[in-house]
Amino acid sequence: MGSRKRLSNQTIKEANKKIAFAKLNNVPTSPRKMRLVADIIRGEEIQKALGILKYSKQHASISLEKLLLSAIANWQVKNEGSDVEDAGLYVKTITVDSARQLKRIRTAPQGRAHRIRKRSNHVTIVLGTKEDKQKVEDQ
Repeated sequence: MGSRKRLSNQTIKEANKKIAFAKLNNVPTSPRKMRLVADIIRGEEIQKALGILKYSKQHASISLEKLLLSAIANWQVKNEGSDVEDAGLYVKTITVDSARQLKRIRTAPQGRAHRIRKRSNHVTIVLGTKEDKQKVEDQ
């Protein structure tokens, strides 16, 4: 590995140490359905987001709720002395990317076959605090 690549990799690692995030790979839900739920909680405070996910009818909200709880736990590990309620955490960014597709065959009339694509996705949640939100709004 070249020195320039090594330096940029180290800066990325240092930046990731400061933020609290959680990532969920290969969720067996289509990315489109997951984005519908993710758009609802983007930018919300964590207590409100947890309430939305808990009482949502969509199946994708179950895995997103677990992921959000994991991100909160990761934030608590990085900020040992801080309290979650006092910090004013909110969902800073949430991204849903498509992942692998399982390609299956379903029988069709007159001896034909139709392809079924079973999609999955990757979800990443990044948490921020009220102070970070105010800094962004001031600029």
